[in-house]
Amino acid sequence: MDKRITNEAGLTPKLDADQINALLRRAYPQLNAEFSDYVTLEVFAGGCTVRLNANERHLRPGDTVSGPSLFTLADIGGYVCVLSHAGPDALSVTTSLNINFVRKAPPGPIDGHCRIIKLGRNLMVFEIDMKAGPDGLTVAHATGTYAIPPKTSA
Repeated sequence: MDKRITNEAGLTPKLDADQINALLRRAYPQLNAEFSDYVTLEVFAGGCTVRLNANERHLRPGDTVSGPSLFTLADIGGYVCVLSHAGPDALSVTTSLNINFVRKAPPGPIDGHCRIIKLGRNLMVFEIDMKAGPDGLTVAHATGTYAIPPKTSA
């Protein structure tokens, strides 16, 4: 299924992937500290693709990527969607995030395909499908909501 077909009509990104990665380095430097584990790969109308480059720092016993690492990927996907589509106000915050872990996530790249379900003036609702491994199977799926701060008049 083409991810672009299922997006809400009329959503146009205001920032591209490179601009988002630069913004995250400035506004949220602790996300990647000395590593580049979480990155934005693509921003498109109504969504984005983010990646976790999962390595030994992200593993729990059993050689599986930890739930908190996948949860962070889901949250970053929503954050990238709100920043790229509602505007670069770094003060947007998560108000809810619901995650389902589907199968073991092996170390290596895990791609989060994020789609905006609804973008309003105050809230953005999204879903993200996280895929990994040689077969690109879903390892986790999440839905969430971001609060968008009110626009201030200049």
